[in-house]
Amino acid sequence: MFFNSIEFAIFLPIVFLLYWFVFNRSLRLQNAFLVTASYFFYGFWDWRFLFLIAFSSLVDYTIGLLLGRFERDSVRRALLITTLSVNLGFLGFFKYFNFFSLSFARAFTFFGMPIDDPILLEIILPVGISFYTFQTLSYSIDIYRGKLKPTKDIVAFFAFVSFFPQLVAGPIERAKNLLPQILKRRQFNSEKAVDGMRQILWGLFKKILIADHCAVYANQIFANYESYSGSTLLLGAVMFGLQIYCDFSGYSDIAIGTARLFGISLMKNFAFPYFSRDIAEFWRRWHISLSTWFRDYVYIPLGGSQSSRGKCIRNIFIIFIISGFWHGAKWTFIVWGAINALYFIPLMLASRNRNNLDTVAEGKRLPSINEMLQMAMTFFIVTIAWVFFRSPSVMSAVEYIQGIFTASMLSMPTVEIAKLDIILLLVFFATEWFQREKEHGLQMSHGPKGRLVRWIIYYALFSLILNNKADPQQFIYFQF
Repeated sequence: MFFNSIEFAIFLPIVFLLYWFVFNRSLRLQNAFLVTASYFFYGFWDWRFLFLIAFSSLVDYTIGLLLGRFERDSVRRALLITTLSVNLGFLGFFKYFNFFSLSFARAFTFFGMPIDDPILLEIILPVGISFYTFQTLSYSIDIYRGKLKPTKDIVAFFAFVSFFPQLVAGPIERAKNLLPQILKRRQFNSEKAVDGMRQILWGLFKKILIADHCAVYANQIFANYESYSGSTLLLGAVMFGLQIYCDFSGYSDIAIGTARLFGISLMKNFAFPYFSRDIAEFWRRWHISLSTWFRDYVYIPLGGSQSSRGKCIRNIFIIFIISGFWHGAKWTFIVWGAINALYFIPLMLASRNRNNLDTVAEGKRLPSINEMLQMAMTFFIVTIAWVFFRSPSVMSAVEYIQGIFTASMLSMPTVEIAKLDIILLLVFFATEWFQREKEHGLQMSHGPKGRLVRWIIYYALFSLILNNKADPQQFIYFQF
């Protein structure tokens, strides 16, 4: 079930009304309904994979209880290895089996021992498996580290794993943030609910009116990149950069806004990353729930930045390459991760990776010339890296980038952008800029002052969304 579908438009108000007015008599009953609604939401795509998420939840719930019971290090390590093996085993099988099988066969062929028929399975990738796997793992790892106590409430735990707003594409929540909210009785807060509706509307605007429209141009240019000029190829890369940002952050906005309707606060997943002044700031603002997960559970345990310079470089490469591989079983994702590591390492070596911790032009209307140049350069190098993320192969990505850096890059693009799309992009960038110190693009003061202006904005956006003429696109991160 997609957030931008008629089915979800029917599902959400029904679940909201039942949640607050029928199943609110007890916390356990409300949580049981939340699990039921979440499983219905997930099963609407393919009911067979409900058994997978249920089994994963049961394993981590049981492991959590056992970790809380035993004190011997050897037993606790064995329990942690068990949950890592089960969860990563499922993830590896469904997501990476064919990749490793094919890569293994190609490696043998390279050394003169060809394998004619590598084992390839017709595997359907369960939607959201990368997200809920990391979510359950964080629970077990935090208990193992002594940072969290296991819960005995199995219904609450299943609700934590399957909470439908963020089940399919995040944010990847930590148990220490989400689970306590599920374990205590929620009270309806009208102001939070109204702000949640605003954030949902902003997310739909970004997805339907920006991402899906940019996808039209990106798909056209990437599909025929050999025949376009350098300027047109650059336009295609920019359009994909805008598409993936508005698609994914739009999903996160809808997820966070929807959660607020149910009295639950999810972590912020994007913080206006295209206004970053260097690549380190970009990664502090992009897919925050994943980047902080890798920081806390991979980068810091490896020694982080406290190691020797050589090991620090190694750790950065590991974290970015794993991040790329997390996105999918393709060499293009791995190369994309490695490129971002190469971007990041010079900043780290110069001890400048934490220079821009504040918001750009904080408290000001416009950035300085220097800040504008920094943002433009960061956006450009991120856009070039996105070419690998979008391309079907490493070779086609290299050819695409070579096509950009030709004399034809100074010519006018041959693909014309519709006037409405230009206006929508200007509205989007202006809104993001002036709201960059807030939680989302439509966060506004709640009260009688400015009510008419607010409702004009709501009506304009809602009308544009309903009259959207672009072909609806599946959320990009559903494939991860």
